[in-house]
Amino acid sequence: MDVETALAAAIEQGLDLVEVAPMARPPVARIMDYGKFKFEQAKMARQAKKKQHVIHLKEVKYRPGIEEHDFMTKTRHAREFLNEGNKVKVTLMFRGRQIAHPELGRQVVNRVAQELADVSKIESDPKFEGKFMTMILAPK
Repeated sequence: MDVETALAAAIEQGLDLVEVAPMARPPVARIMDYGKFKFEQAKMARQAKKKQHVIHLKEVKYRPGIEEHDFMTKTRHAREFLNEGNKVKVTLMFRGRQIAHPELGRQVVNRVAQELADVSKIESDPKFEGKFMTMILAPK
């Protein structure tokens, strides 16, 4: 039907004439309550946002000479982050002369990966970036 009769029908019903598909030939319009339509769209968007889970990147920092208890505590925190569905960035910080022995740092990073192998997979292998060695673990 033409625009004038459609608009008259919409006004008669107390509703709005909303163009649904402007690119179609001929353009498609619908008679509806536009305010209610926008409210329903916003409500659906809120519901979808509520159900989605955002994956965060959590960081756990280690040192080459870390003691056993500290290592286990930090690894337990990393395990909790992975169980929540977040990625974990394992960072090993070198200070001063420690940088001369990167093999000690690599042992710590590999041990972390081994301890968390049951709940994670290695997303990026350990690599050096200045005074830091980093590795990213993702949940299985």
